[in-house]
Amino acid sequence: MLHAHTFHPLPDDPAKTTMKKAYYLACGFCRWTSRDVGMADKSVASGGWQEPENSHTQRINKLVEYYQQLAQREKIERDRKKLVRRRNYMPLAFSDKYGLGTRLQRQRPGAPISALAGLSLKEGEDQKEIKIEPADAVEEVEPLPEDYYTRPINLTEVTTLHQRLLQPDFQPICASQLYPRHKHLLIKRSLRCRKCEHNLSKPEFNPTSIKFKIQLVAVNYIPEVRIMSIPNLRYMKESQVLLTLTNPVENLTHVTLMECEEGDPDNINSTAKVVVPPKELILAGKDAAAEYDELAEPQDFQDDPDIVAFRKANKVGVFIKVAPQKEEGEVTVSFKMKHEFKNLAAPIRPSEEGDQSSEIIWLTHHVELSLGPLLP
Repeated sequence: MLHAHTFHPLPDDPAKTTMKKAYYLACGFCRWTSRDVGMADKSVASGGWQEPENSHTQRINKLVEYYQQLAQREKIERDRKKLVRRRNYMPLAFSDKYGLGTRLQRQRPGAPISALAGLSLKEGEDQKEIKIEPADAVEEVEPLPEDYYTRPINLTEVTTLHQRLLQPDFQPICASQLYPRHKHLLIKRSLRCRKCEHNLSKPEFNPTSIKFKIQLVAVNYIPEVRIMSIPNLRYMKESQVLLTLTNPVENLTHVTLMECEEGDPDNINSTAKVVVPPKELILAGKDAAAEYDELAEPQDFQDDPDIVAFRKANKVGVFIKVAPQKEEGEVTVSFKMKHEFKNLAAPIRPSEEGDQSSEIIWLTHHVELSLGPLLP
């Protein structure tokens, strides 16, 4: 859906015009727009769009109702024949002794007993009988244009057979007559954690929306680690790598980077020794307004210049030292990241003594970084 600005005359003074926003449909793949078929623009993006009217709508609906009733009668007749066949093979004394006669009549939930007993469907008793009249045949048809067989064909303006069958009620011949087709409603399915069965996201009618009903997704709470710059890595030589840590939450977060201990089961892909900052790092809270404000005053965290390269809003640049231990191949480093976690998805209310929702939990994650190939 796109929007454009159009000019409309003022009701008080027709000589003057005012600019208004209008919305129209457009496809970036086939370059089709709703203006190609004469659909009027809308002043709002929501709501239904103009649909073409079919002159045979009443006839089509009556045919559908007639064949639905015909299918229902055929189904009742098949059920009745099955019941009669089963009665012929069952002894009468056995069915009367155990009362199976009435059970067979109620074998299908919702089936009328009168139909199973062989009674015909009377008009006006269960549903009104629908009668259709055959279409009138005409002997004379509208002649084709004289240049129908000699006129050159432009394939971009003529619809294919598949396109015509996708709209059987209109079967457009020209591409300028194509209208948007109705599709089944798609919704986002619910997602639950496999361990704690907690609902991470609830169904959403807009499947492309990234907004979660319950904000308990890990990416919204765990500090993001990214590689900013990588020097030339050489075997057994210590190099300095610049990483960035980004705080996704709105409050201050304390982060500590730790080296993996010997025998750590998670540390199986590391090919280099790493030296992380020994001090605790403080990440400023995320502020959407200050993120794009270049004139915002930086906060004074008294950072060590040997550890922190820069600080901007909720992002911090940190130095780590890497020494590759293999002569060839990819360089991979591993370390632990420990940070505090506070459940902010709970309703905002004044904190009370003993409130478990405001309790701070410390989480530790295993981080692996691929720094690329080793230089000779």
